[in-house]
Amino acid sequence: MLGIRTMFRCVLLICFIAAADLAVAEPLTFDAALELATRSSPDIAVQTASVEAAQSASVAAGRLPDPKLTVGVENFPVTGEERGSLTRDFMTMRKVGLMQDVPNGGKRESQAAAAVADAERARAQRRVGILTVRRDTALAWLARYYLERRGALFDELDRENQLFGQSVQAQFAGGRGMPADVVAPKQEAAEIADRRDELASEIAKSKATLRRWTGAAGDELLAGDPPALTLDVEHLRGHIHEHPELAVFVPMTQMAQAQVHEAEAAKRPDWGVELSYGRRGSAFSDMVSLQFTLDLPLFARTRQDPQIAAKRRELNRVESQRDAMLRDHTEELDAELAEYEMTTRQLARLREAHLPLAQQKVDYQFASYRAGKADLTAVLNARRELIDERLKDIELDGKRAATVAKLYFFYGPGATDPKALSVGEGSR
Repeated sequence: MLGIRTMFRCVLLICFIAAADLAVAEPLTFDAALELATRSSPDIAVQTASVEAAQSASVAAGRLPDPKLTVGVENFPVTGEERGSLTRDFMTMRKVGLMQDVPNGGKRESQAAAAVADAERARAQRRVGILTVRRDTALAWLARYYLERRGALFDELDRENQLFGQSVQAQFAGGRGMPADVVAPKQEAAEIADRRDELASEIAKSKATLRRWTGAAGDELLAGDPPALTLDVEHLRGHIHEHPELAVFVPMTQMAQAQVHEAEAAKRPDWGVELSYGRRGSAFSDMVSLQFTLDLPLFARTRQDPQIAAKRRELNRVESQRDAMLRDHTEELDAELAEYEMTTRQLARLREAHLPLAQQKVDYQFASYRAGKADLTAVLNARRELIDERLKDIELDGKRAATVAKLYFFYGPGATDPKALSVGEGSR
């Protein structure tokens, strides 16, 4: 009976391991890569911790400082007949009391406002972090996808080269062509193998980049095609000021303004209160004391005013930095849109003209070679041109997809995806 139980447990364990292997081995789609990177990225975890820290700090901001407990002895005699006694001299008291400092209301309100703005800044930076992770994951997935498409093209070229070699061999066997023509397809195959080796190295690097964002899943097979991300150029240009990195400057400006107000509030006095109870000897009555303290900001020209000026300059710096970043992003958007439009036109021209013409040239040269009107060199040159055009098609398609992804995740709809940006909200 014990042996059956042991065997049953082993079978269950094997099933669990197999199921885990199957789960790990699932192909990686574009959307799955984004989801996985967003959920597991340590970069986002860092930003989430910053948000939580800022929110925790905002709870205490603007509160009154902790009260102070005072304990001591007053008027303790050290000379005369009463020296060393706590009870014989009527002025000697054992004292206990509470003190409370009260910063002025403007200062406390400014501190609370600055803390709230700081928490908003952390959330805005976390949003930028999420979008950065999703954009870079998308670019890594696309880079590997188009490299593997080039690999598939080389597989197709291998098959075509075999048929080409057989045709050349048949030509030579039929008494047409030169003996050296038989070597040419082998040289072509060796050249394709060299280019495949270079491609294998690039694919390995692209997997390493994808692993940076998705972990071990970056080594799995890719599944599906890239999504058709759409761009509204006029909308992008008209909403450049809503770029996520510019949104960070809204709470940063609010925080700088609150710090200016706090510095200005320092010109108004803070105050404090102390209540104490003094116990004397049994022959004397006990005492209660109440006293108030008031700050005297009498030297504002050399103390508070320089601080106010410094905080105002910091506010100006934040506003100027935002204006500079707006110009940077406007320049970046214009450059990326120009790149996108150029690549789109080149890709359309390649597919409408260059590729069909290159294929026709190969067909014509090969027909002439079979008819004995052209040598094999002309055919090989035409085939190389066609191969280069087909590789260029993949390169331009990948380049355009990468440009679209950059724009989509920071300037387009991807920058406002509520599902993506809500990741980790529950933990706060």
